[in-house]
Amino acid sequence: MKQAKQKFMLPVVFGKEGKWYVASCPLLDIATQGLTDKEARENLTELIRDYLSDPDTAKPDFRSVSFSSLSYVEVAA
Repeated sequence: MKQAKQKFMLPVVFGKEGKWYVASCPLLDIATQGLTDKEARENLTELIRDYLSDPDTAKPDFRSVSFSSLSYVEVAA
């Protein structure tokens, strides 16, 4: 009998750097880019799937991970 796959909501961050749209998943410490926002989102979704399906990559214990807020900090540059 095939085991049902679990679904997880992962925090992701999207931004634009020059001509590139950048997408990252801080929890997994992975990032990708695309020429459009849509392409960056699609690339990140595929990258997350590849990351999670790779048997040689250590995975976080999703049962103990919680993400409750996004904050900003002000810095002088």
